[in-house]
Amino acid sequence: MSGSTYNTKQKQLIKSVMTDNKDKQLTCEEIADLLKNMGTPVGKTTVYRFLEKLTENGEVRKFIGINGKSTSFQLIDKELKCEEHLHLRCTECGKLFHLGCEFMNGVGEHIQKHHRFRIDNSKTVILGLCENCQ
Repeated sequence: MSGSTYNTKQKQLIKSVMTDNKDKQLTCEEIADLLKNMGTPVGKTTVYRFLEKLTENGEVRKFIGINGKSTSFQLIDKELKCEEHLHLRCTECGKLFHLGCEFMNGVGEHIQKHHRFRIDNSKTVILGLCENCQ
């Protein structure tokens, strides 16, 4: 088996894990552990490099670790049009919430009009505490 075929297989496995867990944020370690438990181990460095590439391509959202937690990644759900709305992220449990409401759209319009600044919804996450962690 050639190196590029093996590498492609690894990428397919990583993307499959991301797709199967599209409602979760996963660290490179968690993805590597899931793949190992499936009997298809992939090194953490390979996982990280591919996730960085997916982030650059706009397929995955990267969340910088908070409170000593590792950086995590989540597949961008094209059906939910994640690039069109903001997200909330709980700094305690890490849960991500879609914030697709008219009020927030108005806030974005206000910021654009009055402050001459356009928010990039695909990269903006508002941090706070969810109802369960308050």
